[in-house]
Amino acid sequence: MSPTATHVGFSDESNWNVGRFRSLGLVTTPFEHLEALETELRQLLDESQVSEFKWKELGGAKERFAAGKMVRFAIEKACAKQLRIDVLVWDIQDSRHAIVGRNDIANLQRMYYHLFRNVLRARWPNEAIWRLHPDEHTAIDWETIEDYLGAVSMRIEAERSLLTGGKFRLRIRQEFGIDDITPSKSRERPLLQLADLFAGLAVFSREKFNEYQVWLRSASGQTLLFEDETLASDPSRRTRERFRVLKILDEECKRRKLGVSLKTRCGLWTPNPENPINFWMYEPQHDEDKAPTRNQA
Repeated sequence: MSPTATHVGFSDESNWNVGRFRSLGLVTTPFEHLEALETELRQLLDESQVSEFKWKELGGAKERFAAGKMVRFAIEKACAKQLRIDVLVWDIQDSRHAIVGRNDIANLQRMYYHLFRNVLRARWPNEAIWRLHPDEHTAIDWETIEDYLGAVSMRIEAERSLLTGGKFRLRIRQEFGIDDITPSKSRERPLLQLADLFAGLAVFSREKFNEYQVWLRSASGQTLLFEDETLASDPSRRTRERFRVLKILDEECKRRKLGVSLKTRCGLWTPNPENPINFWMYEPQHDEDKAPTRNQA
């Protein structure tokens, strides 16, 4: 860790190029809490005999117990103001994304920009200096995204010329307070695994919302007289295990009054983005807000 960094962020993606809903998860914390958080989270994983948690591998009781511990850990630390978790979700069927020739990699880069802009400066002190650790398995070229962060945030595309020499990247870092972006191995950084869990839950809560409501009623012994036949079949074991984790998250957020809604938008959503557990659905900003296409320069 650079001695100049005051805060650190860990980001991971879920379904960035598959399915209707895509997401980015970002776990952020002051550097002073980093070591203790990683030590405690690693211990929880060790106790669950899970060397590396991955949402895509959550299909049995062992991974479900680990995920439940991770959710409770995250909520406890968020309430203690030691960390926050922001998850940005987008829907490829909305007006921004339902276009011919959409470039999913370039769009992912734009979404990272929106997430960083709305967390690094808006939710933490302006003077914070950041080191970012995205998961190493990504489609993003991090040299490119640093340029994009600077160009858009500072509205200085016109200045991006030979006249700026080697200072452009320095100005990017200064604007967002980014000391370094270092892709990292999930196995070595437990907070990356936490970002993966919350990003996965965000997508799952929208993809499986109706089935989850049926499962909840069934689990509580309730039945509906006119149940939708398309939802009547029993979910797979993998899906049931994930339902249980989603239930833990929903119940714990309500118990701690974190303002996270599940039913209002048919998926995890936080009306007040200042809350430390923040699920955010991207909405097109105006008629011209369109995802980039493959034939754009």
